[in-house]
Amino acid sequence: MTSMQPGDIFSPGDLLNNTYRIEAILGRGGTSEVYKARSEISGRVMAVKALRAEFASNEDFLVLMTREEDVREIQHDAVVRYFDTQRMPDGVVYLVMDYVDGPGLDRKLADGGMPASDLLVVGRRVCEGLIAAHARNIVHRDLSPDNIILRNDKAGQAVIIDFGIAKDTNPGAQTIVGNEFAGKYAYAAPEQLSGTTDARSDIYSLGALLLSTFRGKKPDIGANPMEVVKKKAEPLDLEGVPEPLRRLITKMCEPNPDLRFQSAEALLEAFKDPDSMKEDDLASVMLDDATVIAPVTARVAPAPPVQGPISEAPQDAAPKRQSLLPVMAFVALLAIGAGAYFGGVFDALIGPRYPVADPYSMIIEKSSTGNAQAVGYVPSKEVEAALTERIEGVGGSAQLTLASGDISPTWGIGLLQMFETLLPLEEFRIAVSDDQVNVTGLAATKSDQAMVQEGFAKGFPEGFNGTAEIGLGPRFLLPNDVHPLLEEHADCGPLQLMAPPPIGYGLEDRVIVNGRFANETSRSALQAAISDVAGVRPVRVEGEVLNASLCRIDGVLPTAGPGGFDIRLGYGDREGDNLAGRYQVGENPTIDVRLPDELTEGYLWVSVVDVQGVVFHLLPNRTRPDNSLTALRAEAEDGFVRVAFGLEEAQASGKLAFTVDGSVLGKSKIIALHSDGSLFDDLRPTTESVESYAEALIAAREASDVTVTSLDSAILTTEE
Repeated sequence: MTSMQPGDIFSPGDLLNNTYRIEAILGRGGTSEVYKARSEISGRVMAVKALRAEFASNEDFLVLMTREEDVREIQHDAVVRYFDTQRMPDGVVYLVMDYVDGPGLDRKLADGGMPASDLLVVGRRVCEGLIAAHARNIVHRDLSPDNIILRNDKAGQAVIIDFGIAKDTNPGAQTIVGNEFAGKYAYAAPEQLSGTTDARSDIYSLGALLLSTFRGKKPDIGANPMEVVKKKAEPLDLEGVPEPLRRLITKMCEPNPDLRFQSAEALLEAFKDPDSMKEDDLASVMLDDATVIAPVTARVAPAPPVQGPISEAPQDAAPKRQSLLPVMAFVALLAIGAGAYFGGVFDALIGPRYPVADPYSMIIEKSSTGNAQAVGYVPSKEVEAALTERIEGVGGSAQLTLASGDISPTWGIGLLQMFETLLPLEEFRIAVSDDQVNVTGLAATKSDQAMVQEGFAKGFPEGFNGTAEIGLGPRFLLPNDVHPLLEEHADCGPLQLMAPPPIGYGLEDRVIVNGRFANETSRSALQAAISDVAGVRPVRVEGEVLNASLCRIDGVLPTAGPGGFDIRLGYGDREGDNLAGRYQVGENPTIDVRLPDELTEGYLWVSVVDVQGVVFHLLPNRTRPDNSLTALRAEAEDGFVRVAFGLEEAQASGKLAFTVDGSVLGKSKIIALHSDGSLFDDLRPTTESVESYAEALIAAREASDVTVTSLDSAILTTEE
C-alpha cells in the first residue's frame, strides 16, 4: 500500500458523495491518483481514480476521465467494472470502479517473472476479456504488465484494468484522450507508432507483456525514436521460451499485423489448442497496405518452376499476347523501344526466359531509420541491376527474382520512376501486384510532401494503376525540436511542454504548451511555429494572456513558492467573496490577505500592478508604514488583514480604496511577498511605474542579504 503524502487529492476518512469513504491511497500516476474506498451503504470495497488538480482544467484529461466510464458497457469478469463518475464542487473529477485485490503482472515481473504454464492461463483469460471489449468495438491500446491484475493472486482470475486511453472504434467515436498516440512503447504494436490501431494491436501487446513477464525483464526498445522504430520492425527474441508459449507469442507479435491472429477469438482457439495453429501463406499478404516497414525477405515465395517447354512468346502469363504473330510483336516492340528493353519483353527473342510469377509482386520500402529494401520479381537483368543500384545507393539491399508475368512492357521503367519520385521522403513503401500499385509515404516537411504529391498528381507511370497516400511527418517529433521555439516566443516567463513523451511525440500525439503570454499575438505566433514543425500532430498552446506590465514584473520577482498568504477578494459595498476575481466599472474591490498561523515573524509586502503599468503599494505605504507580521496580526480579523478597503471606510480613516475606472480595463496582478527582513531602505511611493519597481526589486535582490521566503499572487480582472 502506498503511503499518503502532503498534497494528495484525498485523505483517509474523506467522504465522497456521501457514499464512498477513503481508506488509503493505492498509487499515483502522471495525471491521476487511485484510492481504496468503502461504500458506506453496501460496505463494498471500491477503487476511486481522481484527476490531479493541475489537469482538471484540461479538456483532454477531463474527457479521459469522464469517458473511461463508457467501458462499463463491457460485462465480463476479466474486465474491470466501472460504476460512476462524479465532479466535486472544487472541480476534482473522480471515477468509481471495482477494487481488484491482487498483484499486477508488473509485480510478478519485478519479482523475477512467472512460469510459462501460468502465463498460458493468464493469456487465455485476458483473451476472453479482449473478446468482450472488441465486441463493443473498444480497443484497449495500452495493455502492459501493470494493467493486468491477478485477483486473489490467481492466474485464472486475471483482470484487465485502466481503459483510460481505450479507443472506441465505432463510427464517429473518438478516442478517450483525443487522437494522440496511446500505449507504452515497450509493449505497443509497431503500427501504433504510425497512429494506426485495431484489435490486432491489443493481440501484439498481450504477447509482448506475456514474454516480459516470463523473462522477468522489461523489453529493450532502444534509447531514441529511431531505435524504437527499428526494433519494432523486428521479431521479438524468443530464445528460451518453451512451447507452446513460444509458438503463440511468435504469431501474436508479428511486426506485420496481417500475419498475426486476426481476432481475439482466433487467438483464444489457439490458446485452447496450440497444435491447431496453421502456417500462414506469408507471400499472400506481402502486398497488403501495411503501415510497418519490416524485412520480408524470408516471406517472398520463389517463382514457380517452369512446367514444360518455354513458349517463344515474350509474356507467358498473358494469353492476350500469345496470339500475336512474331512479326507483329517485333514491330510493336520496335515502337516501344527502350521501354520494352527495360520491361524484359525482348527476352523471348534475344535472351533467356524466366519462370512465370502470378501475381507479379514487388515491395520497395525505406524506413525513417534509413533502412531500405526491395523484394520481389523483376522482368529483366537490366531492371534488376538498375533497381539494385538505386537501393544500394541509399544504403539498402535488394533481393530480386527474375520472372515473367502479365505486366506492361514499361513496368520496369515505371517502377524506377516511382522510386525516384519518392526519394525525398523520410520513409515510403511501394507495393506492386501485376499492374496494381499502392504507394504510401511520410514527408518530413510540407514542401517535400507537396513535391512528391505533385509527382503523382497526373497519375502513375504508364502501365500502372493504384493509389498514393503521402502523409506529413516527421515520424517522431523530439521535445528538443520544440524547445528552441518556446525560448524564441517566451515573452512572459518560461514556457513548458506538458508531459512530453520521453522519446518523442508520435504522429498522433498532441503537443501541449503551457505558460503565460504578454499578448494574444505572441501566443498565436507560437502556435503557428510549432504547427510548422509538428506536421499533422494537433498543437494546443494553453496559458494565460496577461500584459506587458505584468510580464515585466513576473520576470524580476523573487523565485519563491507560495507561503499560504491567500488573497481574498470582496466588495466594498456588500458582503460576500468574489471568487472569480472579476469586477465591472464602478465597483469597489476589497483585498484581504491571510496571515498563516505558523508564521509569527517577518514582513509582508502587498502591491497591485495594473494593466497600464502602474504599481500601487498597498502595504507598506506612507499611511501604513508598519508591515511586520507582529503589527499586522494585532489588527487581523479571522486570520485576514485588509489591505484595500471599501470607499466609506477609507474616506473616514484615510486608508487605501479604489473603484474600477472604465479607462483602465484588463488584468491586474496582486503580489504578496513575505521576507525575513526589510526589502528596501526607504518606503516606496504609494504609486510608481512598473519599470521603477522592477529596478528596485533587482537592486534589492543584488544588494541585500534579506530573503524572500514566499510569493503569493492573484489576478484581478476589470471589465465593462
